[in-house]
Amino acid sequence: MSIRKIKCCFYKKHFMTIGVFFIFFMIPLVLSGKLFEGNLSGIVIDNETGEPVPGAAILFREVNRYTVSDADGKFYIECKENLPVVTLEVTHLAYRENHMKVEVESAQGEKLVIFMIPKSVEIDPVLVSGYQAYSKLEDLQEVSSVLKGKDLQRELGLTLASTLKNETGLAMRSMGPAPARPVIRGLSSDRVLISEDGNKTTDLSATSPDHAVTIDPFNLERIEVLRGPKILTQTPTTIGGVVNVVRNEIPLIKHEHILGSAGGYGETANGGYLGSAMLEVPVDNFALRGEVSRRKSFNVNTPAGELENSYSSNSNYSLGSSYISDHFMVGASFRRFELDYGVPGGFVGAHPNGVDISMFRRQMNVKSELHFHDSFVTDIKFNFTNALYRHQEYEASGAVGSEFKIENNFGNLDFEHDRYGLLQKGIMGLSFEHRNFDIGGFVFTSPSTSLNLSGYIYETLNSGKFSFEFGARYNFDSIDPERKTIDDKIGEIKKIVYNTYSLSFSTLYEVTSIVYAGFNISKSSRVPTIEELFSRGPHLAAYSYEIGNPDLEDERGFGAELFVFHKYENLFWNFNLFRNDLSYYIIARNTGEINYQTFLPVYQTSGVAALLYGAEFQLDWNLTNRVGLSTTVSYTRGNFKGSSRSLPQIPPLKGRFEVNHNFMEILFGLNAEWAAAQKNTDAFEMPTAGYVIYNAYAQYSFSTNSFVHNVSFYIDNLLDTEYYNHLSRVKSILPEAGRNFRLTYKLYFNL
Repeated sequence: MSIRKIKCCFYKKHFMTIGVFFIFFMIPLVLSGKLFEGNLSGIVIDNETGEPVPGAAILFREVNRYTVSDADGKFYIECKENLPVVTLEVTHLAYRENHMKVEVESAQGEKLVIFMIPKSVEIDPVLVSGYQAYSKLEDLQEVSSVLKGKDLQRELGLTLASTLKNETGLAMRSMGPAPARPVIRGLSSDRVLISEDGNKTTDLSATSPDHAVTIDPFNLERIEVLRGPKILTQTPTTIGGVVNVVRNEIPLIKHEHILGSAGGYGETANGGYLGSAMLEVPVDNFALRGEVSRRKSFNVNTPAGELENSYSSNSNYSLGSSYISDHFMVGASFRRFELDYGVPGGFVGAHPNGVDISMFRRQMNVKSELHFHDSFVTDIKFNFTNALYRHQEYEASGAVGSEFKIENNFGNLDFEHDRYGLLQKGIMGLSFEHRNFDIGGFVFTSPSTSLNLSGYIYETLNSGKFSFEFGARYNFDSIDPERKTIDDKIGEIKKIVYNTYSLSFSTLYEVTSIVYAGFNISKSSRVPTIEELFSRGPHLAAYSYEIGNPDLEDERGFGAELFVFHKYENLFWNFNLFRNDLSYYIIARNTGEINYQTFLPVYQTSGVAALLYGAEFQLDWNLTNRVGLSTTVSYTRGNFKGSSRSLPQIPPLKGRFEVNHNFMEILFGLNAEWAAAQKNTDAFEMPTAGYVIYNAYAQYSFSTNSFVHNVSFYIDNLLDTEYYNHLSRVKSILPEAGRNFRLTYKLYFNL
């Protein structure tokens, strides 16, 4: 039998379902479904990995008949009409559209093999968020550090941090359900940059545990956890990382059809629900995109009772448009994000009834790209963002305890080049950020203006079996407080200027065609925040009396990492060892003192020498075409350098083990999240016990005409186990959420 190879664009196969026993009642539903049987059949294959691709929508245009590839990538479709030639259209939200002519008579009886190329693939590597993956290392990180597709839909939580909490090397810092932020290898605050379509997110989540991230994860296309030299195009902190969310708010690709999605989400632990819709409409060379979502949740139920004042209410909408041609693209977007939420009280230093926070972010983005052919400089890209962020913290009486306002302007200009000599591809760029930071209420930190100017370079090269990456960044930072004075508690408050640089170098060696080993060394820097420098007084929602230090130097140190990747058709694993040696590490610690005017614990900021080291392991193994297993293990140890004393807020040894099963079009399974006891704590920090909790899920995808439906059902904490997140600031009150039923429905359409 002859094989016809047709290249198209589509999602990468994810074998990710599980354990038949707990959803046996769904099997009859699947068995009752009827696959197309007819004249044409085939299989959809990932062009990069050779794995089958599920969910590929195939349309016979002449008869307006659809089918979708099943969980094994196979499809069957009737074509009994007397047509000599039919037009096949293969479409998907995240892949390029493809149109092809098929001769019916010659194709009947053949097995069509359709090789899928992700729309983000330009040459041989993949794109990350619309940017080219410049090296093999970045290609491998696509497998291990990106959450997308059905995996993303299944893992969706209330916040970005809860969605990512089980990824390798990540944990979740929280002060209740809404104010939660990702932690990478024990590092938090602005050592972990959060960006949206490559643009830095403007909020205060990096400065305090009571401040929420201004991103709702429901409509995201993918979430990337980025490390290595390339992050120096965004941040100088090489020891941390970048969490970049991708929604393509400004459309970058011109589609021929109207694309859209709509969906809902509900969970029982907090009575929460969400409704959302997105629509993208092509008009000649223009693309128009709109998105809206509304979420509400109530107090969280735990095995030990209800966590008072843990509600949240969020509304979110955006409008975007772009003009796209072969040689250039220009677009703009507007987003408004509003969030009201409660910070629980009831523990030492806290308000008995907690604190309520109301915040919003208004952001406008402009993006343009110029594309050149047969030129050393292949692309010139410009981004500009204007953001206004405001948040108010209310006591139970309704009085405003704290108020923060940020006006931020950020822009960058990148020149991307093609191969030249030994150099493969690279980026040279400039960026600026100007921020006005105003404060009110009972917070006595001085309003300040800050300016950042940066230049950076990122280069890649290949030599035989070796691949190399190099990044460098220079930063000029000026922080100018409005009230210049000498404070009897913290010292002289004055204008401060920093000149810093960061470097990162990685190499990867191809041991065999499926095994790669490499290392990274880096020099990291970070400028202290305005709060770390000039704080002086109570921060009511954080339940702390904060004292800054205007004499802080820039945070700096060296990092090293060793890693091994194994990437085969049915088996992927990677193992990392890392060590971050910081000669100056900025930290706010509980001093054990109480400010008796406010009865709040005093937190003092200082620079110390610190050492963080650890290991990570990840395994994804398809035992058969239908059964697979995966596991992750993450370990981080943080000490004050030269002593055995532990740094505060370091996550314990943790991981997850999962068994999955793929039965027809249902993905289902069982996993166990576990953490060891954390007894390595700082003074005045509460230790936590170890735990194991079990979760179960099922996921079902099907199509009707031009629509693809995705239903995910998840049971968190199946046995209603009482357990505590070590990085939670409210763990002294109540444990984490108890048994929780989550249902997510997402409808995709292509008209």
